[in-house]
Amino acid sequence: MTTMTDSSVREFRMPDVGEGLTEAEILTWYVKPGDTVTDGQVVCEVETAKAAVELPIPYDGVVSALHFPEGATVDVGTSIIAVAVGGGAAVPAPAETPAPAEETAPAPAPEPAAAPAEAAGEPRKEGRQPVLVGYGVATSSTRRRPRKGAPAPAAEEPATAPAAPAAPAPAAPAGANGQAPATRERPLAKPPVRKLAKDLGVDLTTVVPSGPDGVITREDVHAAAAPAPAAAPAPEPAPAAPVAAAPPAAVSYDTARETRVPVKGVRKATAAAMVGSAFTAPHVTEFVTVDVTRTMKLVEELKQDREFEGLRVNPLLLISKALLVAIRRNPEINASWDEANQEIVVKHYVNLGIAAATPRGLIVPNIKDAHGRTLPQLAESLGDLVATAREGKTSPAAMQGGTVTITNVGVFGVDTGTPILNPGESAILAVGAIKLQPWVHKGKVKPRQVTTLALSFDHRLVDGELGSKVLADVAAILERPKRLLTWG
Repeated sequence: MTTMTDSSVREFRMPDVGEGLTEAEILTWYVKPGDTVTDGQVVCEVETAKAAVELPIPYDGVVSALHFPEGATVDVGTSIIAVAVGGGAAVPAPAETPAPAEETAPAPAPEPAAAPAEAAGEPRKEGRQPVLVGYGVATSSTRRRPRKGAPAPAAEEPATAPAAPAAPAPAAPAGANGQAPATRERPLAKPPVRKLAKDLGVDLTTVVPSGPDGVITREDVHAAAAPAPAAAPAPEPAPAAPVAAAPPAAVSYDTARETRVPVKGVRKATAAAMVGSAFTAPHVTEFVTVDVTRTMKLVEELKQDREFEGLRVNPLLLISKALLVAIRRNPEINASWDEANQEIVVKHYVNLGIAAATPRGLIVPNIKDAHGRTLPQLAESLGDLVATAREGKTSPAAMQGGTVTITNVGVFGVDTGTPILNPGESAILAVGAIKLQPWVHKGKVKPRQVTTLALSFDHRLVDGELGSKVLADVAAILERPKRLLTWG
């Protein structure tokens, strides 16, 4: 293993390119080990739960390592690339010395008795004891002299001690007086440990010590305090064996008949958000079918207007403006539910979200402060938003803070739908396909341009009356777009 000094290698960690993101997938590396990079140079493209983002390197140097391949999902804060910035050299990392067996294995601890020096009162030296080659660890053959006294009653014998089979506890040897082994040594334990054992009802003579020279520790007492629950589950691993063997059969599938796509990135975030929204906010959806023939004529006229030269003018532009006017007339629809504080937060600004389908999944960037934009400014913003989304360059900031959303399912030839609210918003308007249909106009059946609108709203803060007023206002403006002047 080789490491670099701080002055020669810099580790670039996965940043949080959006608010509260925890991971990102590496889509493409633009550099490889050995390449020279400069401050601000884009080294890779990553996909977060919100969008694809290019990451620039913040210093000059030479790429020494790429820690993850393309397609890997990396947690925020994890180093993804190492760059040698010069001024130092690689230095070998110090070899790790394996710990001797006597330092890591706790089992031999109870066996040795007190050394002669310790028995004489000399303090024990901390650290590893010296080992003589060919002799191992020196052990003393001396033992503590048994306490004088009558043999312990037979009832106190640890005949059923749970830990007895694990290791030979310091048993009472046949004393010099030739008495039976019933005579036991006084267990080695400090006064606080003895008090703990007394409080817990633990007989110290049944405890297997793990401390130096057979000293019983607090952990030993706690381990002996409830041995039964620890021993009882021992026979249970047997039925666990079939469970471990089950997964391989579950994941096998015919690749010729099935394709499995990992759920990650934008699609993973969208799925989580939609599930959370659907099961948190009580959705209500209302529908209205409207004649938009006059709106379609106005779209064609605006395309010829000099104010809109070079701008994208389509029905979505006027639908967006109609929704903004409806919100101005019914501001309570532009709100959110604050569960923590049990409050309804009414927004005095409109960040208009536009649902956009991209190869990476559905995203909803929004136009900040759309309520204050003129029609040409709104057209310019819509054009930039759509173009950026199609290129996959939408920034995470552009998808945060939305207040109300429009989803245009009509581009797929769909009449309408029941859209799910964007988390944190109270309303979403779905626009169906605009089709030439028979319609009663001025008392006669005529072919007219007709569409169906669907408005979903959070019934916790938007009641049926408010939702109906907003949807009716949007429909009225699209039926007679001159209302943009009288109502706007």
